[in-house]
Amino acid sequence: MIFDLIKNRRSVFPAQYNNKVLDKETIQKILDAANWAPTHKKTEPWRFKVMQGESQTQLGLFLASKYRELEEKPKEFKIKKLTENPQKAGAIIAICMQRDPDARVPEWEEIAAVAMAVQNMWLCCTSLNIGCYWSSPGLIRFMDEFFDLNEGEKCLGFFYMGHYDEEIPFSDRTPIADKITWLD
Repeated sequence: MIFDLIKNRRSVFPAQYNNKVLDKETIQKILDAANWAPTHKKTEPWRFKVMQGESQTQLGLFLASKYRELEEKPKEFKIKKLTENPQKAGAIIAICMQRDPDARVPEWEEIAAVAMAVQNMWLCCTSLNIGCYWSSPGLIRFMDEFFDLNEGEKCLGFFYMGHYDEEIPFSDRTPIADKITWLD
């Protein structure tokens, strides 16, 4: 049931992934789910760049190098994390948004459409028992130095994916009643 799938969705981080490979067919299925997100004016602003293998290593090296360049006193543990996390994933998908060239809708609506596409990916991963996590480090503003981005395209983060072995704990929520105002 969809409600159970929604409640079971979790962030599963690269440190929790095992070394089992994510095949391209599975990744394609996850991206097909993204493509069915709602989109105002049918702009379909989501764009994805899939990284596996050497491109993951190159991403980690780029992020660590950019961090070193920008930080006055770079922390070694952060350099290590930026370098190693991409290599722990079965795949990384750069989440990008292509702005409608005619600006028929506000930018926030296109960002929201991309977020809904990512939610579809997340739910698909949950149904396939694949761990995933949307990372949006400050360094994404420099991704035009790593990827060839089209005019009006920007990177909104990385969708890390991988198989995992451990049990992911249930994360509770505060009651929805605390977040609703009923207007009669």
